[in-house]
Amino acid sequence: MRKQPDAFLVALGQAVIAARERRGLTQEGLSFECDLDRTYISGIERGVRNPTAKTLLRLARALKTTPSELFRRAERALAR
Repeated sequence: MRKQPDAFLVALGQAVIAARERRGLTQEGLSFECDLDRTYISGIERGVRNPTAKTLLRLARALKTTPSELFRRAERALAR
């Protein structure tokens, strides 16, 4: 049986997707910019990966945002 993704990680993944799309990047383009595998990016966006602080920093820099902004967006989504 597959474990259900954590609600916060799903919301964080949605924040990453929104930021990536605002930049006009594909998962592959984002993976190139932050030197992460595309499948790892996919896992983050689906909420099945729990990225480290360093990984979030790399993602945020590539997305031209901050880790705290990604967290704020995720928290707002959960509050709805």
